[in-house]
Formats: sequence, structure tokens, C-alpha cells
Amino acid sequence: MAFLLAAAMMVPMAACGSKAKTPEDIQNAGKPVMATNAEFEPFEFKDGDEVVGIDIEISQKIAEKLGVELEVSDIAFDTLITALQSGKADIVAAGMTADEDRKKNVDFSDPYFNASQAIIVANDSDIVSRTDLNGKTVGVQLGTTGDKYCTNEDGENDITVAEVKRYSKGMEAVSDLIAGRIDAVVIDNFPAEKLVEKNSDKVKKLDEALTSEEYAIAMPKGSTELQKMVNEVLKEMQDSGEMDEIVGKYISAE
Repeated sequence: MAFLLAAAMMVPMAACGSKAKTPEDIQNAGKPVMATNAEFEPFEFKDGDEVVGIDIEISQKIAEKLGVELEVSDIAFDTLITALQSGKADIVAAGMTADEDRKKNVDFSDPYFNASQAIIVANDSDIVSRTDLNGKTVGVQLGTTGDKYCTNEDGENDITVAEVKRYSKGMEAVSDLIAGRIDAVVIDNFPAEKLVEKNSDKVKKLDEALTSEEYAIAMPKGSTELQKMVNEVLKEMQDSGEMDEIVGKYISAE
């Protein structure tokens, strides 16, 4: 499948605040702009110059439903919500958790994937459970659920780390872990499995997860018709078994 990769050439900035999108708006524009961060294998990652992954294939199905060609915008994870609010993107599919803070700023589809925040440590680490993260230096990907949980701004989480170090890419965090500059990495489970697979002689993933969560597709606040259509596509994919087929292409059942 061929996709257009847009990095800088985007739709002009909309008026202040979110502007609700409808399926008709996207059809009139001739393309849905799907924003993501292609550093999150197997959901979105680079294969040569092309962005591929689970979220890309799901978004392609949404584009097919609309009868238009998908355009993928690869941007930093912590700018994804802003892209929706400014009108630079129509949807965000980026392994994004539909948490309460994000729901204040955008609308979400029904969940399409259950996930968890995994803990990666060095093979010889004395960290053996999630509670062992207390008082440790933990690396996270900037703007992710793991970042929010470990930062623990409201003090409500049961884990209190000594320091949170933020990275643009999960591999950068694992590199610092291998170098001994941090004690652990907290990142989504499936990217964690890929990172550990590539560095199994140096790091491992704990059996116990830090948190559990669900991924959903984000869209501008008030986009009721678009939300309904996206949910219909997700349900059709789940009912037909196509969702399992797509996930199975990228994630082993082991």
C-alpha cells in the first residue's frame, strides 16, 4: 500500500481551539490526515521511507470507508493532540491511551486494543517487580502514558520514582539503560517486546506490568459524526476477524 507522508506541508492552522470534523469535511478535502509518531513498533514505524504498522492499516480502512486516500503525518508524540486542535490532522492513531486528561481536549473512538505499560531492566538488575521502581531513575518516551504515570504530578499513583528521564524514542531510553545511566524503562508492552528482542543479551522485560490501558483513535472535540463512522469501521473489522489478522501480522502470539 502506498501512503503520502506529510511532515511539514499541512493544512493551514484553523481558528483557535478544536474544530469538529465530519466525514463530509474529510471527503471534501480529498484526504484524511492521520497524525502519528512512527517510533512505536509495531503500531507505527518506518520501513524504509514508508510508515507502516497496525495503526496505519486501521487508518487505511477508515480512509477506504470515506472513499479517499490516506495521508500520514509523522510528528512528535507530544504534539499529536495539538495537531488535532489546530486543524492540522483529522485523526490521531498512535497507540494512544484514551485517558481522562486527553478526553478533556479530544474525542476518542471505542477502544481497539488492550495494552499495558511494560518495565524493561538490565539482565542483572535487582528490580524484579513494579514496586521496585520506587526511588529509581526511570526512562520514558515523552508524552506517553508511562511518562504521566511515572511523573505522578497529582501524587495519586502508588509508585514514586526518584527521577524521570524523557526521550523522544524508546530506543534512546534503552540505550541509556544499557549504558547504566538509568535503572529502568517504562514503555508500552509491544514496543517493549521488540526492543528487548533486539537487545536480549543486555535487557529483559519484567512479567509484571506497571499499568494496563486501552488504545483508541483520537479526533477533534465534538466530531460526533466522524466518531460514529470510525466506531463502525472498528466494529466491522473486529466482527469480521480482520482486526485480529492485522494485529497478527505484526505481533506474534508467543
